[in-house]
Amino acid sequence: MTHNAKPIAEWDHDTLREECGVFGILGHPEAATLTALGLHALQHRGQEAAGIVSFDGKQFHSERQLGLVGDHFTDPATVGRLPGHLAMGHVRYSTTGETILRNVQPLFAELEVGGIAIAHNGNFTNGLTLRKQLISQGAICQSTSDTEVVLHLIARSKKIASSDRFIDALMHLEGAFALVAMTRTKLIGARDANGIRPLVLGDLDGKPIFASETCALDIIGAKFVRDVENGEVVICETQPDGTITIDSVKPFAPRPERICLFEYVYFARPDSIVAGRPVYSARKRMGINLAKEAPVEADVVVPVPDGGTPAAIGYAQASGIPFELGIIRNHYVGRTFIEPTQSIRAFGVKLKHSANRAEIEGKRVVLIDDSIVRGTTSVKIVQMIREAGAREVHIRVASPMIFHSDYYGIDTPDPENLIANQHPDLESMCRFIGADSLAFLSIDGLYDAVGGVKRNPLSPQFTDHHFTGDYPTKLTDLNGRSKNDPKMLSLMKEAS
Repeated sequence: MTHNAKPIAEWDHDTLREECGVFGILGHPEAATLTALGLHALQHRGQEAAGIVSFDGKQFHSERQLGLVGDHFTDPATVGRLPGHLAMGHVRYSTTGETILRNVQPLFAELEVGGIAIAHNGNFTNGLTLRKQLISQGAICQSTSDTEVVLHLIARSKKIASSDRFIDALMHLEGAFALVAMTRTKLIGARDANGIRPLVLGDLDGKPIFASETCALDIIGAKFVRDVENGEVVICETQPDGTITIDSVKPFAPRPERICLFEYVYFARPDSIVAGRPVYSARKRMGINLAKEAPVEADVVVPVPDGGTPAAIGYAQASGIPFELGIIRNHYVGRTFIEPTQSIRAFGVKLKHSANRAEIEGKRVVLIDDSIVRGTTSVKIVQMIREAGAREVHIRVASPMIFHSDYYGIDTPDPENLIANQHPDLESMCRFIGADSLAFLSIDGLYDAVGGVKRNPLSPQFTDHHFTGDYPTKLTDLNGRSKNDPKMLSLMKEAS
């Protein structure tokens, strides 16, 4: 990013920002190249930084860069500096720690048991507490990322084997994590006891792979083997005779899986399969259920691209209202844009979206979006659609209202800045946005779309705290603060 560049998301932070993506492969001569391809498929999960660590049988090699995967790891010279049959990588959006090179993962350290690299998708809800304890005991932290805590815990473990030390470290962690670790002979994948964040096990010609999503397997022609189960640690190891063994350990007390619903609403790529459920199909069913719950007389169904497209297709099919691409997205804006003058802010949402006047003018439009966070982008899109000549603009949102912040690896605004908390009722919210009507999918409608079930309030089948406030883990770093305390998010992001 140049000095005068500014992330578009900073101009109008009205989305839930991406989490992170992890990828690792053991035993392949093109390990680093395949890792770069896997990270490219996972780019939607984090666009601030990318890194790869490899091992060539003698030493570890690391390349970590700010920016997109394609900005750095398509260069043969860069990948050439990552030799070996073992590699792992990470794409990042910072939810804890600053966007600086020393925070870019995978993080690597030389320990008593040898070198180890760690990459993490999620967030430890006791990471700040653990970090302060470790520093008070003499630990020297090189980053402000919560992931570094794992390296310190591994280093302090009294266990002998590196995999046992890794498991020992996991027992101290709270919150959400899908972790991949790499030693000289091992590639290890682990998920938290609730399985909040996804992690899959794949296979390419007998070589094991860990990835955040199945789309990262598809890009390299790998086979999906299974999901890493919630609370499971999978250890892939190269033996002295060259064979690879795969072992499973379940160190945590058994709990039902509760994968985060926002994987289906927003984060996962539509062509991925998360916890056995095709994401595209789930999003399409969200639109179908939304049409049943919130019908409206209209002439055209228009998605807010790209997130609202599958739901809009479902809404159109269920309602019988024609589907049209009434908004065209500019895919070449990227994450940064030079801002030579303050006046460029006036362009606002038009930098990324343009109204397709021919499909909108004189019509009653149903706008389908996947979620609304602050609502400021919705205001601009409604205005843009009206300026294109729409007679009426009705907004339908394919997820429930967001009332609560996330502490499991998603960057959300403070609760007081969420549109659902700024307005006393739906009518007030609709007036703020400037629409003729506004409706959100119910929590039961979302549960039905994803899992074909109704929500069990005593034991929810998914992690749905964004909508309900039902957090599935301890929030130790909050020190007893109210879950709606606007200082929560800043506290959780504290780095020292």
